[in-house]
Amino acid sequence: MHPLIFLAMAGGPANGQQPQSPLFMIVWMGLMIAIFYVLLIRPQQRREKERRKLLEAVKPGDRVVFAGGFLGLVTGVKEKTFTIKIADNVRVEVARHAVTQVLPKGEAPSEEETK
Repeated sequence: MHPLIFLAMAGGPANGQQPQSPLFMIVWMGLMIAIFYVLLIRPQQRREKERRKLLEAVKPGDRVVFAGGFLGLVTGVKEKTFTIKIADNVRVEVARHAVTQVLPKGEAPSEEETK
């Protein structure tokens, strides 16, 4: 049997290096989890908190944009839904989470937030 194959099968460290301690692996995994949290999870939680505040602040008379791209005027607010006027004599009831943007009077929807 070739000596390199024997070393690979034995699982011994190459070139006489000492094996890494389990403590190093635990610290490395903890560091990776912390970086993942700071870069991905924390910003998403912040955006979701801002979105909840936005939806709680919606009141009758506000113009809103839906996830599907419809624009409408809020005419009624319930616990989990809004009643929206989308045209003359046309009112629909939509779930709160379908609203993606609240528009100030006279402002057009932004491209970034409707996608």
